[in-house]
Amino acid sequence: MFHKLMEGLFGCSHANYSFPRSKRPGERRTGAAALTGTYVVCLDCGREFAYDWQQMKVVQPDQNPAALTQVARSYAIK
Repeated sequence: MFHKLMEGLFGCSHANYSFPRSKRPGERRTGAAALTGTYVVCLDCGREFAYDWQQMKVVQPDQNPAALTQVARSYAIK
């Protein structure tokens, strides 16, 4: 009950993620998977986040745009 109240006031903390999932060739990509091809899902709220498999961390959407461009280019070459 308290957790739901806090989540309602402050939003989800995105503390629990699924295992990273990579899209197969020809499979439609979601917005989160469009950047790197791999994404994780918050198990509390269901929101998807891009995942950098090489650095093994979630790519935050509010990151520096130059850093996001660098991550996207590293995956576009493959």
